[in-house]
Amino acid sequence: MTGTAIVTGASGGIGRGIAERLAKEGFPVVVHYAGNAGKADEAVKAIETAGGKAIAVGADIAKAADVKQLFAKTKSTFGDITVVVNSAGIMLLAPIAKGDVDSFDKVIATNLRGSYLVMSEAANHVVDGGRIITLSTSVLGKNFPGYGAYIASKAGVEGLTRVLANELGPRKITVNAVAPGPVATELFLKGKSEELIANIAKMAPLARLGEVDDIVGIVSFLAGPQGGWVNGQVIRVNGGYT
Repeated sequence: MTGTAIVTGASGGIGRGIAERLAKEGFPVVVHYAGNAGKADEAVKAIETAGGKAIAVGADIAKAADVKQLFAKTKSTFGDITVVVNSAGIMLLAPIAKGDVDSFDKVIATNLRGSYLVMSEAANHVVDGGRIITLSTSVLGKNFPGYGAYIASKAGVEGLTRVLANELGPRKITVNAVAPGPVATELFLKGKSEELIANIAKMAPLARLGEVDDIVGIVSFLAGPQGGWVNGQVIRVNGGYT
């Protein structure tokens, strides 16, 4: 499969891992970032050092004009867009009873509105036969206290994913979601005690945290030719963390 890949939220963690894998597989990659240009540039340099092609593009995915600019910059630089992976997201925790509307609005704006805008632009720009992949979360199956806004946003993402798969079927574009369990990224580990991390790891039958490569491998499969018959699915990559 030829063409370009856009990976949102690609300046670190899972997003960066996805961007680097797709670059190794021959895609010129647009490394999207929201605020940390330095980390995005590091990701681009890593891809180029490994022999790939990449550029960094900043955008607030909650803003329609920014998302349009992201896709326009991609097309003007690399041409046809074949794969879009929307991994950008934020997680602000608070009990529902607190009524923290500001935090709720921020999470919904980035995770749900942002996904909608990225998916809309992808629907208009991805070539026939291409791939659109969203990121959800396996915490939907846990319903932990404090995760109300985050879970609501990701449940919405899963709904949008299934609808868009039906809408784009005639163009042979697949649309799927990947829902990771706990993954040992810097963002996940920050602020957690070793005891808490160990307890979270034990929640899965495989009794370990996920690694970035565990998630990257599934995204790579969905983006490649062997993933062409997988469509409208939410794939929970979590070691049995249900």
